Amino acid sequence: MHVEHHPLINDFPELRDTLHSLRQSDQHFARIAGEYEELDKRICRVEDGVESLDEAGLSGLKQQRVSLKDDVARMLRQARGQCCGSCGG
Repeated sequence: MHVEHHPLINDFPELRDTLHSLRQSDQHFARIAGEYEELDKRICRVEDGVESLDEAGLSGLKQQRVSLKDDVARMLRQARGQCCGSCGG
């Protein structure tokens, strides 16, 4: 069974330019985005049966992916001058 990847460019298509710019100019963002995409690829390999991992391990990877995506989304909002969401505003 083929499982669809969740690349950041598909999740934030309206922010394509911001994604590219931050990858070039912000080392921390580039690292977080890279970790997210590597983790997403690993999850797909597990779900495709190419790599084995128990359900608890897969669930943990998915939770890490959500956390990284939240970090990326927060940094994208900040880069666009929007509230990062952590202040509740």
